[in-house]
Amino acid sequence: MPPSPYWIHTLFEVAAYAIGFRLYLRERQRQALPALASREHAIAVAAGAIIGAALGSKLAYWLYDPLYAFAGFPDPRRLLEGKSIIGALLGGLAGVEIAKRLEGVRGSTGDAFVLPLIAGMCIGRIGCFLAGLNDHTYGNPTALPWGVDFGDGVPRHPTQLYEIAFLLALGAWIARHGGRFAREGDRFRAFMVAYLGYRLLIEWIRPIPLHYLGLFSGLQLLCLAGLLYYLRDIPRIAGTLAWRR
Repeated sequence: MPPSPYWIHTLFEVAAYAIGFRLYLRERQRQALPALASREHAIAVAAGAIIGAALGSKLAYWLYDPLYAFAGFPDPRRLLEGKSIIGALLGGLAGVEIAKRLEGVRGSTGDAFVLPLIAGMCIGRIGCFLAGLNDHTYGNPTALPWGVDFGDGVPRHPTQLYEIAFLLALGAWIARHGGRFAREGDRFRAFMVAYLGYRLLIEWIRPIPLHYLGLFSGLQLLCLAGLLYYLRDIPRIAGTLAWRR
């Protein structure tokens, strides 16, 4: 599979942002969350999410491979190269919480972001898959029949497609069973816990640098930090979404 031109990846990335934002506007109206009832509050929350996601994405990249990112410092070129969806999610979460505090917004706003995030991430991963080796989101070499040759003659785990399948299944599961949640924001918490857990595991079949104790990548440390943040919510969410006859 030869890599696609870089502009195709950029096109999918722009489409992910545009469609995700439109879905956020629709979900805000459809769910009628009290915390987003004010247009000013909704704009502040969205701005906090965008700014926090941008900063978090970059900080996560620096943590992911600091030896590469800071090579040649203070030359900023390598520092500006990469980004990470894990950092974007956690940074966006922090940005929303800061914006809510500054604006005096009470209540949860996360549920309005679940569908936009899932849709945007799926679209973005299509671009990652088409970008091939240039995107560095592929998996380790594999002998499994669905391994994909991204251009170097080596069949690899198509981890981009794994993620799309996981996100679609997660979205369908939350949509079907999300009505059981009694607390605002638990749909978003369930999404975050599931995705961070998935990424914590899937990173071990990707060719990533394990800079930390020789066991973990920087992205896995961020996943663990996020799961610790939601630790007190996990038993409640698991109990709510437990399969019932």
